[in-house]
Amino acid sequence: MDETVTPVDGIQTKGIETQDYILERAFERLSLKPAQCELLQSSFRETIISIPLQVMEDGEQVLKTFTGIRVQHNHARGPFKGGLRYHPSVNLEETRALAQLMTWKSALVDIPFGGAKGGIAVDPKGLRAEELEVLTKRFTQKMAPILGVHQDVMAPDMGTNPQVMAWILEDYSKAHGYTPAIVTGKPLEVGGSGGRLEATGYGAAYVARLAVQDLYRSVQDAKVVIQGFGNVGTYAAQSLAAKGARIIALSDSRGGIYSESGIDVSAALRHVKKEGQLSGLPGTMPVSNQELLALPCDILMPAAVQSVITGDNAGDVKARLVVEAANMPLTPEADRILTERGVVIIPDILANAGGVLTSYYEWVQNLQQFPWGRATVLRRLETRLQSVYQTVSEFAAAQHVDLRTAAYELAVKRVVHVIALRGF
Repeated sequence: MDETVTPVDGIQTKGIETQDYILERAFERLSLKPAQCELLQSSFRETIISIPLQVMEDGEQVLKTFTGIRVQHNHARGPFKGGLRYHPSVNLEETRALAQLMTWKSALVDIPFGGAKGGIAVDPKGLRAEELEVLTKRFTQKMAPILGVHQDVMAPDMGTNPQVMAWILEDYSKAHGYTPAIVTGKPLEVGGSGGRLEATGYGAAYVARLAVQDLYRSVQDAKVVIQGFGNVGTYAAQSLAAKGARIIALSDSRGGIYSESGIDVSAALRHVKKEGQLSGLPGTMPVSNQELLALPCDILMPAAVQSVITGDNAGDVKARLVVEAANMPLTPEADRILTERGVVIIPDILANAGGVLTSYYEWVQNLQQFPWGRATVLRRLETRLQSVYQTVSEFAAAQHVDLRTAAYELAVKRVVHVIALRGF
């Protein structure tokens, strides 16, 4: 998924703590044995590689070495599946936590995938396009032995995009023949799927609408605040606005904008394309990313990086509904504070599952060599998300627990069941 807010110090550690906190709660409720818990938290394989690359610096060729990582967490339910991110902060611990998250997300939406995550510790904006292509293809070459359409399938994440997926497809296909199912999130021209680009944001907006209708009222004129205006935040804002919601605040890495009467999302997109930032959009007031989180609203959607709502600022959140379009945007302490206050939280493994769902649909189309139309993809996405939301909501009500606890318990239980059936 695309993210636009720059990570802060300690964010990786907080993300890992969040994952451990959530899992321990699910393990306890399921009465799992210590050995089962250890298995579920252990990676199947963790691969770290060095990638040498000649880059231009100050007009001279300089040799640099970049670190690439792929963590394959669990494949009990199907091939490893997860994004590839390019960011200087990429490290093993964060990648391990995100790989686990993919396992639970795939299990919750009941698709035949396991969980994985990968990345290269690099600032993609600091490389020329041709350098980025060589880096990507060398990463693919070194990782090729552990990849495969029924083994490990990558997708775009922070710092990567359909073009990067096309480079991976090209390099992998040199040795294996044309293999479009090796990655998802590709350009349409090389086997990509209609609806994949907007799927995560569209799905988060759809789940938000279900929750608002279920808990409060119609989404019509509901006040919405979205932190992050990359791929996810953009499509979420467009989708909610199209249904009559009032987008009162948006932000990117440079700050946010606010308008009580509502922001024209199309005008915001044009402004960003022209100016490179949201700040300065006519008819809006500037707000910081921290101020934005504290604005009175019906729906708050963190759609950037993890751990942006913590024990320090959770008390300032005034939203009635928090939709985690980003991965792990709440720390454990923030989760406790908001839950105790009665704030409804749609957890990340449900809220942003649209990405992995449409990745699955793209994979299926590639294996069948039979493309679907965009409308078919989005219709199936809505049908599955509605079913999953209803299942989680009913389970939470029956067990008298919050939606996050319900979602993780259902997901972990499915993985445990398949492990028992397969006899791992």
